[in-house]
Amino acid sequence: MCRGLSQQKGSVEQISLHCSEGTLDWLYPKGALRLTLSPRLASAVVGPGGSSSGLITACVKTSDQFHGAQLYLERDGVLELLVGDRIESSPPPRVRCFSRLPGEKLALFLQATPHQDISRRIASFRYELRGDWTAHMSLDSNSISSEDACRPCNNTEILMAVCTSDFVVRGNIRTVEEDENLRAAVIMVSATRVFRQKYALFTGSSRLASRGEIRTLLQCGVKPGPGSFLFTGRVHFGEAWLGCAPRYKDFQRTYAEAKAARQIPCELPVD
Repeated sequence: MCRGLSQQKGSVEQISLHCSEGTLDWLYPKGALRLTLSPRLASAVVGPGGSSSGLITACVKTSDQFHGAQLYLERDGVLELLVGDRIESSPPPRVRCFSRLPGEKLALFLQATPHQDISRRIASFRYELRGDWTAHMSLDSNSISSEDACRPCNNTEILMAVCTSDFVVRGNIRTVEEDENLRAAVIMVSATRVFRQKYALFTGSSRLASRGEIRTLLQCGVKPGPGSFLFTGRVHFGEAWLGCAPRYKDFQRTYAEAKAARQIPCELPVD
């Protein structure tokens, strides 16, 4: 938490973000903050493709009450506006994602905007930093094409997703709803088996099935239908986002073939 009243007009306070995720609240914005991204990530973090390039992907999500400042991405000294000073009639905030290549200088720059009354202004946002993960999908759909976002995973990506995802769940699609504000499809899932979940995403009192929601990009055109799937993916700001999702019978075949060839990256107690 930072307080702008303690800063001089025109001053820039330097802050390093070492946590992989968190929240920054800037009360009564004045002057500017420069936030360097220095996450303490595992040395061998890998993404669904199994690569290790040293890439860092970051996402920021401003609060509904983000006021009194503008948020910029500073890349090699050049500023790019991510979020302007919000007004009451502004649409809901979008999540913005970007990546840092090895050796690239990257920071977030918060610039206070002048107001006569700053007593009720708070510039608040959440952030997530992930090592070496370019994401099969992106919360900021402008950064990738529909073809990349909606491409089915190959066998190698599926097997790696089972090992590295925040959740691995077998289940069925009950319904699919559209969230126009988020530009996402919300998949209502009835989970018959939860192999792993980082957070309590799929819960319920039934002994046979739990229920949960998974989001994916709207342009992928997900529709409800019969059949059992293996859902994998990441958690962004408390919400599950879809990664690889093969039909369960196809996953079983892929897993069995890889296990017979001793090429599975990790064990999963499949049926």
